Amino acid sequence: MNKTLAREHDEINIFEKFLEQLFKVYLDPLREYAKSKPALIRTAPGFLINPEEIILYIGRTHIAVEYLGSEVSEEIKPIKGIKVQVCNYLSKECNLFEKIVGFEYDSTSTHLFSLPLPPFSEDLILPTNKGWDMLCELKWNFAAQNSITGFNVPNPKPVAGQFTRIVNGMFFDANESGLKTRHIKWLDFFPIDYDDSNEDFDRFGFSLDYIATRVEQDAHYRYPLPDDYKYIQLPKINRFIEIWGNSKSTEPEITSHISKPENKFILTMKFGATDIFPELTCEWQSESRNSIRPDFFVLQPNGYADIVEFKLPHIDKSFLVGSENREVFASWLSSYIAQTRVYATYFDDPNNRIWFEKKYGFKVHKPRRWLVVGRRGDFKAEVWREIMADYKDLEILTFDDLIDGVVVQFYK
Repeated sequence: MNKTLAREHDEINIFEKFLEQLFKVYLDPLREYAKSKPALIRTAPGFLINPEEIILYIGRTHIAVEYLGSEVSEEIKPIKGIKVQVCNYLSKECNLFEKIVGFEYDSTSTHLFSLPLPPFSEDLILPTNKGWDMLCELKWNFAAQNSITGFNVPNPKPVAGQFTRIVNGMFFDANESGLKTRHIKWLDFFPIDYDDSNEDFDRFGFSLDYIATRVEQDAHYRYPLPDDYKYIQLPKINRFIEIWGNSKSTEPEITSHISKPENKFILTMKFGATDIFPELTCEWQSESRNSIRPDFFVLQPNGYADIVEFKLPHIDKSFLVGSENREVFASWLSSYIAQTRVYATYFDDPNNRIWFEKKYGFKVHKPRRWLVVGRRGDFKAEVWREIMADYKDLEILTFDDLIDGVVVQFYK
């Protein structure tokens, strides 16, 4: 083990030396080995071949290295512009793993103070108890994940003196804002020798001998990507749930996530569409009005499109107001509905329809309007369905309804 004496202001130099050695004995040889066997370039973990970002987490028993980037690569790119981030936790005793995932575990078990992490973990799912409860509430599909799952887990820790690797790990917690998610693609814990008992200097040592022996094995390693359609798509639904399950997520964050090419299937499957088109600008042709931009057009097999508008899933106010038998939608919900009514008005004008079809290549006429808002528990009273009957070509869909409508199709 390489020993280094350091004062506090010299610590950054130690971390730079560690990273320099990591490239010298591991990452550069791995890239060169893949070059010598070109077939490996497409199968080796892409974030090892072409790391986009490397994060060093410095604790008192380990240095952890997390690799970020694409899971797959088409070529070996020149090493330049790699972002390096250093998170230094040397100043006090802490659980380095909990610092990395960003939350503390809340096990009720009295038998174990901590859960020793095994030397190698693949497809590991470790929710806190609060995270587990929230995942169940959100109907997160555990069957979609080919994984090892822990329940009521004491705080996980890497074993002192032991190299530890986590591949494709998923960790969950929850608070008043909703679900908290931490996905780790690849994380290595390197044991270190750290001693701060001397007032003049700290003793810091590390060895990369073990990782140097892993070059060929890791180049041949295939990152666990699912190959069955069902197991490809359901984890993506889980990712979408994680986004809208956090009350701090904004409407643009939700819609931008679902508009990504790999996530479009969520809307196409739910609405029986052949394609979706996010945020197309619609300019008025017969009158001077501000242009409109519905969240999504969902194109049906008949060549006509319907409209889907997203609002937030978390509602902290009533959606119905008024006395019994005289209930109406609350003003905030009525304003959402009014917004979709403007969309219908736009396409009532044949000049707008002709302009739109010429510009975007498909038709919209008397579109069905879908408003995705809230959770199923927000719409317990059946009276809301009676009110909905008064609205033409409009449906209110909860986020739970959206997810269920997609997932059920995998079990036909």
